[in-house]
Formats: sequence, structure tokens, C-alpha cells
Amino acid sequence: MTPPLTDSPLLLVEHLSVRLAGPAGTTPVLDDVSLAVRSGRTTGVIGESGSGKSMLAMAIIGLLPEGSSTTGRILLREEDLLGADEKRRRQVRGREISMIFQDPLSALNPSQRIGRQVGEILRRNGSGRGAAARAAVDLMAQAGIPDPAVRAHDYPHQFSGGMRQRAMIALAVAGDPALVLADEPTTALDVTVQARILRLLRALQQERQMSMLMVSHDLRVMSHVAHDLVVLYAGRVCERGPSRQVLRSPRHPYTKALAASVPAVRTRSDLVAPLPGAPASPLARPSGCPFHPRCALARPRCATEVPALREIAPERFSACHFAEELAP
Repeated sequence: MTPPLTDSPLLLVEHLSVRLAGPAGTTPVLDDVSLAVRSGRTTGVIGESGSGKSMLAMAIIGLLPEGSSTTGRILLREEDLLGADEKRRRQVRGREISMIFQDPLSALNPSQRIGRQVGEILRRNGSGRGAAARAAVDLMAQAGIPDPAVRAHDYPHQFSGGMRQRAMIALAVAGDPALVLADEPTTALDVTVQARILRLLRALQQERQMSMLMVSHDLRVMSHVAHDLVVLYAGRVCERGPSRQVLRSPRHPYTKALAASVPAVRTRSDLVAPLPGAPASPLARPSGCPFHPRCALARPRCATEVPALREIAPERFSACHFAEELAP
């Protein structure tokens, strides 16, 4: 059984499993996932494409595709959101939990001006039209959008990629939520804009005392923003712990391989040590440990026995039969 998470976190996900409906039946995309997001801190969720990162964020905010099924618990301040009706889930979205989507161009309404979209959550919270419009301009200014009073009248297609992401951030914090889910918020941006967006998120988090759950495949991003780290592979948690410890001393072969695949700043090669093979598909998840076909430590036991997520050091958890062999 997955070890418990304590300290009364703002958000607690316990034994979450998600199955999506498809032509051939249901497909498991998350399997017994547990994690915590503590007040004022950022929990990072890392993994390759298809690992279930975005699906985890969608499950938390209640935007899973129709026909999906979930088991487990998602506790926000000890309230189980999976047991809440749709009216309550709509109340939670924007006001208590908000989301920064990966592609702001598709997430923003193309037929509405940016200022109106940012102000919508303020109007839902009871602000009058004029007050909401002024507050929307202030939020856009906080998000670093130049000439916000003018740009509030623009449509999403008139913004650059970086400015659209800033607009998404302004929209996400408009309701003063306790928790922001950031799904790959810097993926489509160049490195200079990425750095600015990350600085903005950190500043807003400190100013508003927000908690964040950030989804990314980029270990460099996580090294700058995450206090705690959860590593997903094939819909399962393979490692979790304090971010610096996980990145400096991985205790799962997958985490170690991810870290080794990130090029050093001064290297001339594109990749230091490419991760071999292809990510496991939820449609054909390997038996035993799902990472064993790509793992340098794999042994016969790994192909037949699913490793339990266990505490291998204080606050360090690994789902590897041989995690102790990776100790420094």
C-alpha cells in the first residue's frame, strides 16, 4: 500500500486511479497515485509524454473526458472533491482551484477580448462590471502585460505566445485561488520568455501565498520552481520527495535516466545520455515494473512483480525493488 501523506496539506490525492472510455473498453491512465501539495509550496509532477501528468491535473480540477471513471480521494482542505456534485465542482473552479493550460491560444475564448475574459471570474464573485474591468487591468499589469488598459481590448490572436500565457496567468489568479494547477505553462515558449514566466509565477505565489501543482517534462524548470517532486511513469508514481534531493540523488532508475538525459549547460552535444526505448503505453503497459524494459538495473523479478512505493529514506519514496543500490 502507498505510504500515507501527512502534515494536513492543502491538497491531498490518495490512491487515485483513472480509467478512460474507448472503443475497446476502458484504459487505465492513472494507477494508485498519491501526492500532496502543501500551503505556499509548489509540488512538481514530472515525466515523459503519456505518463499521466496532464490527466492528473484534469482529474483534480474535475475536467476529465466524459465516460471516465475514478477511484480514490482528492481532498481539498479535507473536502473530498470526487464526492462533490457538479454544482460544487463549478464553485471550486476558479475560486479555490484554477488552472493555467498548456496552450493558451486554445484555452482562451477567441471571440472575447482579453480584459473581459480576465474579469469574468471577478464578475462571478460579485464585482460589478466597472469594478471587474478595472481589476482586470490591474491583474494584467501584475502579470507583466504592457499597456494593460489598451491591451485589455485586444483579442487572443493579437497577443504573442508569451503575452497569451501572461493573460492566462492573470485569469488564473483573478479569483485569488488557494491552489493553481500549471500544466506545462512554458512548453511553447523560448527560453528567455520561459524564465520571465517562471519568475512571474514565483512572485505571484509569494505575494498571494498560493500553492501550485506544476506539470512539466522539463527537469530544468522543476529545479527552479518545485519544492517537492513527484515522478510519474506509465500512470504510476515511481519516486517522490523533496525536489533538490530527488534531482541530486535519484532513487529510481527512471528518475536517474531522466536526469542523465538533460544536457549540461557547457556540453557541445544535444543530449548527454538519451533515455533508451519508448515510454510505456497505457494500452500495453508491461507486466511487473512498467519501466523494466528500459531499465539498466532490471532483473527477472522486475518483469513479474510490481514494486511498491516505499520509504527508503526520510521523506524519500521509491517504487523500485533495488532502490538501495542507487544510494550515493
